[in-house]
Amino acid sequence: MSYELVSGLETHIELSTDSKLFCLCSTRFGAEPNTLCCPVCLGHPGTLPVLNKQAVYLALMAGSALNCRVNLRSVMERKNYSYPDLPKAYQITQLSTPLCEDGYLELSSGKRIRITRIQVEEDAGKVVHTEDAFCVDYNRCGVPLIEIVSEPDISSVEEAKEYVEKLRILMRYIGVSDCKMQEGSMRCDVNVSLKKQGAETLGTRTEIKNMSSVSSIARAMEYEYARQKDILEKGGSVQRQTLRFDEAKGITIPMRSKEDAQDYRFFCEPDLQPVVLTQQEVEDVRHSMPMLPSEKEKIYTEQLGLTKSQAALLTKYRRISEFYDEAVKLCAEPQLAAGFITGQIFSLFATEGEKEEFSLRITPHSLAELCTLVQQKTISKNLAKVTLDKMLATGKRAEELITARDMQGISEEELMSLCQAALELNAPAVADFKNGKEKALMAFLGTVMRQSRGAADPERAKACLLKLLSNIN
Repeated sequence: MSYELVSGLETHIELSTDSKLFCLCSTRFGAEPNTLCCPVCLGHPGTLPVLNKQAVYLALMAGSALNCRVNLRSVMERKNYSYPDLPKAYQITQLSTPLCEDGYLELSSGKRIRITRIQVEEDAGKVVHTEDAFCVDYNRCGVPLIEIVSEPDISSVEEAKEYVEKLRILMRYIGVSDCKMQEGSMRCDVNVSLKKQGAETLGTRTEIKNMSSVSSIARAMEYEYARQKDILEKGGSVQRQTLRFDEAKGITIPMRSKEDAQDYRFFCEPDLQPVVLTQQEVEDVRHSMPMLPSEKEKIYTEQLGLTKSQAALLTKYRRISEFYDEAVKLCAEPQLAAGFITGQIFSLFATEGEKEEFSLRITPHSLAELCTLVQQKTISKNLAKVTLDKMLATGKRAEELITARDMQGISEEELMSLCQAALELNAPAVADFKNGKEKALMAFLGTVMRQSRGAADPERAKACLLKLLSNIN
């Protein structure tokens, strides 16, 4: 029997605030364990929480980016459970009236994954298992989160991967979070169930907790699909459970039976007033946001003529997109500028963090000047590539690095001489070309370009080489 995968994700995203949700402790990552704590975030008796306004502002930005309806009055509530990483024995979160509801995230296929709710809440601490100890670091306690809950609209592992990646890019782009999954600032709980092909009734779901990478999410979903399918095909029934994913073994392991809301004894947080907003405040947040990556990508492909892959790379990182936008304002070569950025400039950055920071020694104005020189045919595109490398290394403008001779270009006599020398330096390749190996021509062309320091025009050089080769018996 065939079964369809049904999945919904609960994504926890730490907000980019300097202080925690209810106190002034720092949210800095990587500090010594238990050094960023105070009586408020540790839940000492007699302490009172004060809501961080910036966290609400960032949550509103997330809701706007995900096409949500904002509740002008939302309530903070206590979720009661006892676990070592929660020193208060309850978490302040939202249940009955979250800040945002009824949104969606659109995939590349056009399919919309519905967003049920976005709620503001505080993070718990971090449990650390060692060989001989069970340790808890409370630095993360009280760090502001949003939990983004999707409907069970995801029907494949590929859709889940795209949903998480798009959500990560979007939240990072608008400045809601750095979404560094390796640091735990974005984590996913993945709900998985199976249903018979074409059936309306959903199967029993399991929840895989605290997934911290896209690859792990994919592996866990694939395993859980196979596990549940095997149970159903043998006539068994899937148990509603909370699971964890064992990275080393590639399997899901039961943690506990799945709880319902009543198990947590939710009630309104008595120490906090409801969050009350005006429609004007919501509109102000919407108007303050940058253009979303999906909107920019459409402009880049439809108006500027970029490829989809170029547009996707440029809109993945906000600083890079802003650098590109500024360069394009100053020159009429959007495709050339995009090629330089996604090619040579991208090659300078090895990590996501470096691309996110996008620290360069050149300005958008300098890149625009270089593109204009190519557009005006003052220099060849190959010489521009050589020049750009020098610009990136020195921070100098193109006109400081290009000589008068470069500007004049290569004369016919010089080009003929360079091509003749290239044939003499690659004598074995001449025989190969005569024997039908046309790729040998590229070896000659490469020599010409190197000897001319990129100043020769490739098409002129190619024509000259072919003319010389035709005269060789």
